[in-house]
Amino acid sequence: MMLEHCGEVLEISIPEGTRDVVAPLVEEHLAPVAALFADDTIAIPRLLVSDMDSTMIGQECIDELADFLGVKAQVAEITERAMRGELDFAGALDERVALLEGLEETAIEQCLAQRISPTRGAGTVIATLSAHGARCVLVTGGFHRFADPIAERLGFDRVVGNRLLIEDGKLSGKVQKPICDSATKERTLREEAAELGDGARTLALGDGANDTPMLRAADYGVAYRAKPATRAAANGWIDCEDMTALLLLLGIDRKSWVRR
Repeated sequence: MMLEHCGEVLEISIPEGTRDVVAPLVEEHLAPVAALFADDTIAIPRLLVSDMDSTMIGQECIDELADFLGVKAQVAEITERAMRGELDFAGALDERVALLEGLEETAIEQCLAQRISPTRGAGTVIATLSAHGARCVLVTGGFHRFADPIAERLGFDRVVGNRLLIEDGKLSGKVQKPICDSATKERTLREEAAELGDGARTLALGDGANDTPMLRAADYGVAYRAKPATRAAANGWIDCEDMTALLLLLGIDRKSWVRR
């Protein structure tokens, strides 16, 4: 396993099958910490597939957008339950988007400019992995109107997400179907990996219940400041706010980082 704590990285060999014993001890005594468990030598992935909200950015876009209509608390409560896996994601998305009906389309750009910011270190992670030959894909249950500019700013190669439907310059309260959900995220990872060919290491990054299938499907599934169920399904996690801890877990020396 690779372990990052207070900016220092340790590579530790542990007996096979002891992850469930070791992980709680690491969390109890070293938190906040970042760790990655692997059966063989950890290598730089050729594919990164990442969630957006509360992962590559520090906010939940739909919650912030709801604030422009005064319904943030109501929407955020549904978001939190969905991310914990307590609600069906598709139903929760429809319910939240319905609450945005009538919001002026211009509020999207306002929200993006005023409320949304990348997670610390996210740009450096994408730029560095790209420089080392990785393809980077942003896949989100959120919306292209946010994801596309975020992806361009951070340097992603592709975006997969949902589309808000607009009527007469206002949100209609509906989202285009089919939606991007947990199955879409996993399928995207598998299809992208297949394009790269056998032996291509894959890394998935996310925080919510709808990220769990893609985390399990990846060679390295890393839970970023994640909900408990998501964290339990991953083979790595990052507790700290600075995402560059991921580069340390992958063994990429700071001297070769592309800072952005």
